[in-house]
Amino acid sequence: MIEVKNLKKSFENEKEEFHAVNGVSFSVEKGEIFGIIGLSGAGKSTLVRCINRLEEPNEGEVLIDGVDILKLSKEELLKERKEIGMIFQSFNLFMQKTVAENISFPLEISKVPKTEIEKRVDELLEFIDLKEKKYSYPAELSGGQKQRVAIARAIATNPKVLLSDEGTSALDPANTESILSLFKKIVTQYKMTIIMITHQMEVAKDICDRIAVMDSGKIIEENTTEELFRNPKNKITRSFIKNLQEDAIEEKLIAEKFKGSVYRLGYGESTYQAPILSRCMKNYDVELSIISGNVNTIGQSSVGHLNIEITGDEAEKEKAIDYLKENGVTVEEIK
Repeated sequence: MIEVKNLKKSFENEKEEFHAVNGVSFSVEKGEIFGIIGLSGAGKSTLVRCINRLEEPNEGEVLIDGVDILKLSKEELLKERKEIGMIFQSFNLFMQKTVAENISFPLEISKVPKTEIEKRVDELLEFIDLKEKKYSYPAELSGGQKQRVAIARAIATNPKVLLSDEGTSALDPANTESILSLFKKIVTQYKMTIIMITHQMEVAKDICDRIAVMDSGKIIEENTTEELFRNPKNKITRSFIKNLQEDAIEEKLIAEKFKGSVYRLGYGESTYQAPILSRCMKNYDVELSIISGNVNTIGQSSVGHLNIEITGDEAEKEKAIDYLKENGVTVEEIK
């Protein structure tokens, strides 16, 4: 549905050229929620602004249903942008317009008949559960309510794609959860595709079907959310996930407190309830001691991690590790 191919965007200053987006490629299916996560300066906001040409890329392709929007004329782009809604961290509402007027703005630009505009605005106010705020001004709204209005405005023309650039970053946890529920509702009811930019792994894990991790203008890892949590490959990805785990144990502490070999195990829905560790100790002459652990809920699935100490003969330890891997557990040596 959406294909981004070898997208590049550079900025120049007096001293050097800065590659904000450096050869990024990915695809997103219709109705999918795709997360792009990275630290500040990773290039994710520039990337999403290139997708709808708020920033002009230096090269690459952005195809939406097969149409490369980078090749469109200004007139063609204006028409295509009706298919791409966007929300921002700062809401970007018109402060002198009412809630209804903010939502109706893109419809007025599209020259939708007035009677249809009124009907659509009422439909969206009910959808975002703000019917009573129809004639209120943004200054009278909470942060969560402002973002709901911004979302209603972004989807007013019923676009194919919704881009969210840090759409929950300015919100408290309760309002963040409410906005994420609204995103899910949008996908279910309107069959839209959502690309979500965030630096919060907690947000991404709760809603995204797949996640791409960006660093220095490049995608360094991409996978389903469940697999990314179960078996992260890149150290930056691992650091994002580790920050969610309150009981994550520092490697220095492990080195000081535990004398045996220490491993980090990752397991998914099909394995975390099975008695794999007890079977492993029965089958092999090793001792397995749990140091710390956690379980994360990813959509309808659960993904967990355990830090364990394994003691015993080296040959038996190798057999035990092979057994764990054969049973769907990822194994990473920490010490």
